[in-house]
Amino acid sequence: MIRRVVGLAVLLVLLSLPVAAGHYTPQAGDSFHYDETIALNNGQGNYSGYTESTSVTGSIGVSAVAVNGTESASYQNSNAWGNNQGQSQSWTSAGTFTFSASTFLYVNGTDNQTGYTNPYVWFYMDSQLPVGAQFYLLNSAMNVISENYSYHLGGTQYVATISTEGTGSYQRNDAYGVFTASYDWKSYFDPTTGYIVGYLYTEHDSDGVNGFTWTDTLYVTSTSYALTPAAAPPSSPSSPFSTTLEVVLVAVVLLVIIIAVVAWWVSRSRNRPRQLPQHAAPGNIGYGAPPPPYAPMGGAPPIHLTPSNQPLPQVVLRETVKVQCRYCGALIDVTDKACPNCGAPLA
Repeated sequence: MIRRVVGLAVLLVLLSLPVAAGHYTPQAGDSFHYDETIALNNGQGNYSGYTESTSVTGSIGVSAVAVNGTESASYQNSNAWGNNQGQSQSWTSAGTFTFSASTFLYVNGTDNQTGYTNPYVWFYMDSQLPVGAQFYLLNSAMNVISENYSYHLGGTQYVATISTEGTGSYQRNDAYGVFTASYDWKSYFDPTTGYIVGYLYTEHDSDGVNGFTWTDTLYVTSTSYALTPAAAPPSSPSSPFSTTLEVVLVAVVLLVIIIAVVAWWVSRSRNRPRQLPQHAAPGNIGYGAPPPPYAPMGGAPPIHLTPSNQPLPQVVLRETVKVQCRYCGALIDVTDKACPNCGAPLA
């Protein structure tokens, strides 16, 4: 009898203890829509000046839940791609897949995720994980940073989220080239359901000479479940001392920039090349062209009919013998046949 009473008491105590609730299990009808922007910029080497961007509008929805916990889901998205060279392309994709609510792995197919080995889903996590816990999205290790982070959904709307972050690197080898890629992935999830709310993925690719920056930004635009509103994070107040110091630092930086620009301009003026740029546009002389010929004040120089570099014709004067006219006494050339003064013949 005493054993039964003690056993009953122990059972009552155990039943009265709080039981840790498991994480949310996706239900049929759960869905969310999202907008995503992927951009390539900050090109170096062969990618210098090149940019491209892709806009994605998509959705994921759970359609059924199996007894073993496998979730059936569908996806669809519309994509528009373009670059600064005038090229553009648009396409759509859609399909079905399954994933596990216990292992968080894709089971059969994916929502068009390629290049991964046995990946975890990117849109769903265990919302019961504490700060500091590690989990995986696709093939990336993530860590829980905060269990109550105010995420900005746009405008004045903020929602409560679980903040997570993961960093890593891998070897990119695709149509963009062979690069060493390092990335930082900040993802935010709904604390109630564990579904994605938004993320910011930043990747830097480089081979030592060529490279670019790759950013992927996503946020939900509608959900079948309610998100928890949150207040905007408080802005950190600045002391008068720090404000004054910031103003002084800005002034110093501006002064240094002005001095550097003036020095560069003086050096450029002194060392400016004296020939036309190699790729000057037709009719555009551009900087570095030699100055036009100098025209003296008063108009154009006088025109010389005789070129100054040719010798002037020489004039030779010959001396002749003169005699006296016997009639009038005037001096006349011996070659004259009559006196030019009196007309008398000289024969």
